[in-house]
Amino acid sequence: MNQEKPRKKRKRIAVWRILLLLFMLTVLGGLSLALYASFHPADETILTHSDPAAEANNVEAPVVRTDLPDPAAPLEELQEEPFEYPVTLMAVGDNLMHMGVVYTGRQDDGTYNYECLYESISDFLDLADIRIINQETIMAGNQKGFSGFPYFNSPVEVADGIAAAGFNVVLQASNHSCDQGVEGMDYCVSVWKKHPEVLMVGLHSGEDTANATSPTTPQTDNQTPKREIPLLDIDGVSFAILNYTYAPNSGYMPADVQKRLEVLCNYDRKTGHMDFTTINPQVLEDIRQADAIADAVIVCPHWGTEYSTTASSYQQKFAKQMTEAGADVIIGAHPHVVEPVEWITADNGNEALCFYSLGNYVSTQKDCISMLEAMAWVTFIVHEEGGTRTVTVSHTGSGAIPLVCQYSSSPVRIKGVYPLENYTEEMAAAHGIRNYGNGVLHLEDLQKWSKEILGEFEMSIPY
Repeated sequence: MNQEKPRKKRKRIAVWRILLLLFMLTVLGGLSLALYASFHPADETILTHSDPAAEANNVEAPVVRTDLPDPAAPLEELQEEPFEYPVTLMAVGDNLMHMGVVYTGRQDDGTYNYECLYESISDFLDLADIRIINQETIMAGNQKGFSGFPYFNSPVEVADGIAAAGFNVVLQASNHSCDQGVEGMDYCVSVWKKHPEVLMVGLHSGEDTANATSPTTPQTDNQTPKREIPLLDIDGVSFAILNYTYAPNSGYMPADVQKRLEVLCNYDRKTGHMDFTTINPQVLEDIRQADAIADAVIVCPHWGTEYSTTASSYQQKFAKQMTEAGADVIIGAHPHVVEPVEWITADNGNEALCFYSLGNYVSTQKDCISMLEAMAWVTFIVHEEGGTRTVTVSHTGSGAIPLVCQYSSSPVRIKGVYPLENYTEEMAAAHGIRNYGNGVLHLEDLQKWSKEILGEFEMSIPY
């Protein structure tokens, strides 16, 4: 008996199911339109384009939004509305590594760690975008042994401590840069290369200068070739940071030092003879070049008269020349005491905020007035509009925050650096300068000096 083979079942969609599906879609569509209407009242302004063909057939024309930005439009067209935001800078003075400061970092196991020097200002470091310290002394290698004044050699661990604290700029051009010869300068540069997160300025190694690109313009008596400008990028905003010292501790510049050290005062390129009354033309050329490529220019000169709380005529002269060349902020070091702050307006209309001297940061100096220090606090206002960016210095958000360096005696060790507004008479009475230095520290003296020197630029803690 022949058996019929079973047929494969075909999947069919019944007509009633199709009708049910269409009905449900219609209902859902109606609900969607009702919800849309409830959230978009009839009097809401919506721009539309009319469709004559649709009107003829009594069909509602589709809504076309024309108030939305064109995603294909250039960025400058999309950024029609201007907006502003701040970038903040903090800077402290001389990291002056006297032997008492060196021993402060010595650990029980014989190693060295200097993070302790910056713990008391960690809140400022956390808050600022640009964080600058002046490294007064050279780090020529621990194998040479450590020494203080007059020919410094500081532990390489100082660089580790600065980097760990969060500083992102270190100034290395000072009158002590040559204390250990050109070999010491080269070694110091190699130390900073281990910390690429920190922009070191003011010093070069012989290897770096030998490998530098040949200048495209010849050097003359009045103008030297263009060079690479040190830049710090903060979220796309560029800051040129330049650092120069008036000279090494000498009246002339040896040829091998000329290639390594950024120098503020002019000198004869053949004999090396210094002219302390004239600014180095290279400084002004650097500033002009920096002004052309960076959003803001910060110049940090090592200058002035030691222990003078007023700016010299040459500081004032050089500051005005640097402002005219394009400097926006000038932050000075070297005098070991605080000097005034002022706005400088050049003959061409350029303006710069000038801190003539911040004094020390850490030291074990013996004069009470050297324990008063300043922290430069600068607020840059970044203005973006139509794809164009301008950066200005805030008059109301910038100033100098007075600080006090505290150390103990027997032994002499750094205890911390504190804002003057948090300093107490009890702390002043316990200061080691009473037994080690040339006087007794008093809170009222520190407050008086701060007001006399900083005046209206004296600033409170910004947090």
